[in-house]
Amino acid sequence: MAIVERVKSICLKPNLEWTVIAAEPASTGSLITGYVLPLAAVGAVAGLIGRSLIGVTVPYIGSYRVPIVTGIVSAVFALVMAVVAVLVLSVVINALAPSFGGEKNSIQALKVAVYSYTPAWVAGVLQILPALSVLMILAGLYGLYLLYMGLPRLMKCPQDKAIGYTAVVVICAIVITFVISAVGGVIAGAGAMGVGAGAGALGLGAMTGAGSVASPSDVQFDKDSALGKLEALGKNLEVNNKKMAAAQKSGDPNAQVAAAMASLGTILGGGKRVDPLGIDQLKGFVPDTFGGLPKKSSNASKSGVAGLTVSKAEATYSDGGNKRVTLEISDSGGASGLLGMAGWVGLQGEREDDNSSERTQKVDGRLVHEKVSKNGGTNKFEVVLGDRFIVSTKGHGLGIEELKTAVASLDLNKLESLKGVGVGVAN
Repeated sequence: MAIVERVKSICLKPNLEWTVIAAEPASTGSLITGYVLPLAAVGAVAGLIGRSLIGVTVPYIGSYRVPIVTGIVSAVFALVMAVVAVLVLSVVINALAPSFGGEKNSIQALKVAVYSYTPAWVAGVLQILPALSVLMILAGLYGLYLLYMGLPRLMKCPQDKAIGYTAVVVICAIVITFVISAVGGVIAGAGAMGVGAGAGALGLGAMTGAGSVASPSDVQFDKDSALGKLEALGKNLEVNNKKMAAAQKSGDPNAQVAAAMASLGTILGGGKRVDPLGIDQLKGFVPDTFGGLPKKSSNASKSGVAGLTVSKAEATYSDGGNKRVTLEISDSGGASGLLGMAGWVGLQGEREDDNSSERTQKVDGRLVHEKVSKNGGTNKFEVVLGDRFIVSTKGHGLGIEELKTAVASLDLNKLESLKGVGVGVAN
């Protein structure tokens, strides 16, 4: 069954759908690569856009944005932890089954864990507007109801013990979420705690808009359209799923890990392995003068783990008085697939309050975000190039048009032309 139809059915007709789910064949690989990763990935993209491009508003403090590199690391961590969360929860469900008169079955337990998380994943798109993220709590509560409905049907526990079974599983889930949150704070740094706490609450979001991927097989999509690219991603995941199934049959743990990493790479890198530009190459795009101001300081870095690294170069410019500007050029590297998804689904938005106005939109095929202060504060302008590079600038004492002009003075076309550098086929 197509992923969008499954989402609709489990949320709107859980009574009937749990019966269907109980009877259908499944494997760990098919559930993770065919359901968890696609849903969690789009929620991760929404979180990246919401925290790093749009920003978070804190009462009495103002708004702030998580640095783009930190945002990418947080998104990747959230995606990985979404998988970890359902796997650990399924172990808990399976282990507790006999205590409540049920039958142990690891695949059925994984089904319960995966599909009970569906409402929270669907609500994950709200992360694009951080202020609405509290609504994800309601989705999480509905997920508890799905858990209560699914346990008797899949784990075969008596109906009169379902409430107790659900309660104990929920307590364990809370502990799991707390641990994930704590680990998230250590690994992903600033902004990651919120992602870790919501690791199980990553959403379908804009994928729902692409629900026609579930159309009959004779429908053809333009390969360059959002639906076409999502369809291609689905085919890549299907190939990875077959490799994972073969690895499981072989019994070779190394092959199983390699197959799992290939599936993760399909999401994060858009089906490809991407090594970011070296810092020396990236520094070449940072000028000595920017927006008419001389450079005062600069730095560059490249960090991450093998197969998933990012690099950035940044500089500060000032006239020694009122005018100050920072410029940051980042290569999302192994996580470029997340930015690609943002472009595919056409993420956009606009909002305004007494202090500022901002909007995210596509301009000449590029994802652009701008924020304008109404009280002489900091203005911001960012553009994504080739679904891979992010050019970000913020300045005090310069208007938004001055920032746009300064960014336009950079060799954006040359930087964008490097989008294929370091790109290889994922193993």
